[in-house]
Amino acid sequence: MQGQKQIIVADSDAVRLHQLETVLAFIGEHYIACKYEDLPATLQKTENILTVIVAGNAPAPVLELVQKNPKFPFLTHDLLDQHSIKNCVNIVGDLSVPLNYAQLTEMIHHCHQYHNKLPSKSSKGSQQTLFRSLVGVSQPMQQVRFLIEQVAKTAANVLVLGESGTGKEVVARNIHNLSDRNKGPFVPVNCGAIPGELLESELFGHEKGAFTGAISSRKGRFELAEGGTLFLDEIGDMPQPMQVKLLRVLQERTFERVGGSKSIKANVRIVAATHQNLEDMIKTGDFREDLFYRLNVFPIETPSLRERKEDIPLLLQELVSRFEAEQGRTVRFTEKAIESLMEHPWSGNVRELSNLIERMIIMYGEQVVNVSELPHKYQHIDADEYQPEYPEELQEKEAINELFAGFEYSDDDVDDDFNVGFEDEPQPTSHSGHLPAEGINLKEHLAELEVSLINQALEKHEGVVARAAELLGMRRTTLVEKMRKYDIQKDKDA
Repeated sequence: MQGQKQIIVADSDAVRLHQLETVLAFIGEHYIACKYEDLPATLQKTENILTVIVAGNAPAPVLELVQKNPKFPFLTHDLLDQHSIKNCVNIVGDLSVPLNYAQLTEMIHHCHQYHNKLPSKSSKGSQQTLFRSLVGVSQPMQQVRFLIEQVAKTAANVLVLGESGTGKEVVARNIHNLSDRNKGPFVPVNCGAIPGELLESELFGHEKGAFTGAISSRKGRFELAEGGTLFLDEIGDMPQPMQVKLLRVLQERTFERVGGSKSIKANVRIVAATHQNLEDMIKTGDFREDLFYRLNVFPIETPSLRERKEDIPLLLQELVSRFEAEQGRTVRFTEKAIESLMEHPWSGNVRELSNLIERMIIMYGEQVVNVSELPHKYQHIDADEYQPEYPEELQEKEAINELFAGFEYSDDDVDDDFNVGFEDEPQPTSHSGHLPAEGINLKEHLAELEVSLINQALEKHEGVVARAAELLGMRRTTLVEKMRKYDIQKDKDA
């Protein structure tokens, strides 16, 4: 019985041990009975252990075995002294006396679940590489990873369902990488991107002269995927005639090239995917029901990003790391920015998130992005925007630059010492006034000009600071500081 899980029953009482054997034999379970002193050796030599039933008042060495073997689920039966092991998480149940079928089958089910959810050694080392883009701690993603691990080692056809951008091809690649076919090729085909009249040749290949332009024989995707996995993406877009031919290949495991008569064996595993509801398409006659049931042996539904928003921080970390490795640039997000992103509906799912990160790297590479730097559609929470207060000398320098930015000069206006010549009056384009012969106090002149413009803006908007600041092209807080500096009064506030 290779692969059959065994139940080990240990007890020092021969009568009670026989009773347990009788019940297990009645319900069809495979078991090994032993005495307590033989239990360590039995555990060591037995493979595929489902559970260990410890009956009676077990001695201390047996209780130590329970504590030291967390990879095995244990059941207790009529165990009188269990204080030392009552907190052991691998004791999944206590069988009552007398034993009954319903209770025992339920406990055995718990033991199977214990094994199913046990972190495997193989997945620990390969999860980071194989489950790339399937990161997340949410229940939907844990379920997807669990289903992938369960079906990968089998030959069953898999149908991956889910919205666009949820990573259906990533699921297919993980199934291939975890399967026995991982040494073979993974060949993807987008059935919706290839015209219907060319899809047959693309999948099955063609012989020389099969149609106009077929100047030589050509292998199709089924032959290219020999010994590996063929991923049929957007299977819902496949035309009806091709659905019939694909069904025949799935049934017979053979096909012929277009224009050929030789039967070719198809040694490939089929993983199909679609964002459409195939069952609705069956009702409208757009998809064959028999093909659906051939493909839908093992369905896996990829959750949308809005169904697993708690995974967004981990996805951000994963995607940013990937872009950094590919482009050599990175970006970081504040907690507020991440909180805002978790409020977004993400109609484009993980693909939309990836595109956003790439955009942020282009705009703010090597910087930290806050809510205010995110595109407007992603700003779902309010966050205080940092507004720096610059020293007065920097502000004056900027004001001087702005004042003279509108003057235009010809080459004749600049002397050999690169000093501006004011003999020929410059023609202002955005400012008026010229330098008097006796000179001026530039600082006072700029201050008077600034006060005048601020008063005009406030008067025009009846003292509403926010509106005046908008008219002057500055932030409200900057205008408030300047009004405080020049002791400018206002009638109203925004």
